[in-house]
Amino acid sequence: MAPSRAYPPDLTEAETGSLLSTIKDWSVAHGLTVRPPVSLVAAEADPHGVLATTVPVTLFPSPFPRSCFEQGKSISKAYNSLYAAIAQDEEFLKGIVQELLEVDDFIAELWQVHLKVKEEGYAQKLSLGIFRSDYMVHQSSPENLPTIKQVEFNTIAASFGGLSSQTSNLHRYLAQSDYKYLENGIQQSEVDLPQNTSTQSIAAGLRFAYGAYTEAEKTTYDPCVLFLVQSPERNIFDQRHLEYELREKNIPAFRLPFSEVLARTSVADTPKRQLLYHLPSNSSKIFEVAVVYFRAGYGPEDYSNESAWKGRLQIERSNAIKCPSVLTQLAGAKKVQQVLATPTSASESAILQRFIKPSAVASEVKSLEDTFTNIYPLDDSPAGLEARKIALDEEKCKGYVLKPQREGGGNNTYRSAIPPFLKSLPESHWKSYILMEIISPPPVQNMILRNGNVEKGGVICELGIYGTCLWNQDTKEIISNEEAGYLLRTKGDQSEEGGVAAGFGSMDSVRLV
Repeated sequence: MAPSRAYPPDLTEAETGSLLSTIKDWSVAHGLTVRPPVSLVAAEADPHGVLATTVPVTLFPSPFPRSCFEQGKSISKAYNSLYAAIAQDEEFLKGIVQELLEVDDFIAELWQVHLKVKEEGYAQKLSLGIFRSDYMVHQSSPENLPTIKQVEFNTIAASFGGLSSQTSNLHRYLAQSDYKYLENGIQQSEVDLPQNTSTQSIAAGLRFAYGAYTEAEKTTYDPCVLFLVQSPERNIFDQRHLEYELREKNIPAFRLPFSEVLARTSVADTPKRQLLYHLPSNSSKIFEVAVVYFRAGYGPEDYSNESAWKGRLQIERSNAIKCPSVLTQLAGAKKVQQVLATPTSASESAILQRFIKPSAVASEVKSLEDTFTNIYPLDDSPAGLEARKIALDEEKCKGYVLKPQREGGGNNTYRSAIPPFLKSLPESHWKSYILMEIISPPPVQNMILRNGNVEKGGVICELGIYGTCLWNQDTKEIISNEEAGYLLRTKGDQSEEGGVAAGFGSMDSVRLV
């Protein structure tokens, strides 16, 4: 996997300083930024929240096997279709939820939102998915060819699409401007950087859904796209790039803190139940929301009181196209991934066949299954009881990670920490977790700029492939299905977690090898 000579090259102190100067200035000039963490800038030093800093980013694009990159891109549409089909299968999701009801209040509350809207009748039949399927390169030995294995599939708030394409642009600029002048220079022709259209492609998915709404509906008010966000939000510029892309196409887009849904929106008292957004800066101006894009609401911390759940219900029962709907969010539960990926006996049919059209079974099931790593339940089933033995074994547990039904990073328990963590919980709660075999990536070296400091050494890369999908929940028709660019997140090989916003990972881009 490694190039024939050392990569990245060793840098002198002067070279490092010059490269950092270019990266910091380019990043601020092009919005490859985040709000600084309080560990870098204390709140009292920035009381008005005006400061921004370079997002954690690698100094060089990381080597990534071409075959693995193409594998991830080639199955993007198949994964989009799979999770759209799962979101349409209420009975399947009901079975998933019922296994978790007693031990996961958050999943239970989401299901209650669905049941309440179902009783009233869904106003909107179209659903939009902005998905990201995350993979790591797996190479069991130097003699074996590398392949990708899925880490997780994200169905809500799949972030960093706005910054990922900018990271690719940064590394492309450095290949043109700086790398070739290093003492151990790298020529531009040596840096094979694939095009990354994540910003434009994700915005195109939102734009397509907006168009589907406005073509089908005679709107009373000007239509808009509504971004539901956390407040405060450090990763604001990632979201802003998508917003600006929409506005360049003359689509009004507004940001609304998730906690203010009830204060700033209402549902029209009509059979259509249009979602109306009341502009805070001008109370006389009202927009009809065509698409609600959730960048919040993916974890319990966003539902700190009953009004937050009432706000989620208000959105769900409205006529706006949801990205995602509650059912689509539930489809992204780790339990779903476990059910899909748990090994079956030769006499059992793959669960995937439930969701994939018979004409596509042979090719699509194989391509999807090739990306699965072994994942087990921790319930009372035979597979779950066997997994419990592994999880509690002080040696066997070192090859596994324990995951809850959560998004956002920083929630997992790794290796030797698994047995004491499980023993700290009531055994009845174990079934809310899945046990996943750890993927073994080949060694990669890089340097990471984080909060002004350079970290150098071994790194682990995680590839995310974005996809957009619009479907009719009733007819099950897929109206649009597109691959939508990529994300590469890189962390030090001593770090277990990879979330950039959570402070573990960094933005990166692919150097095909």
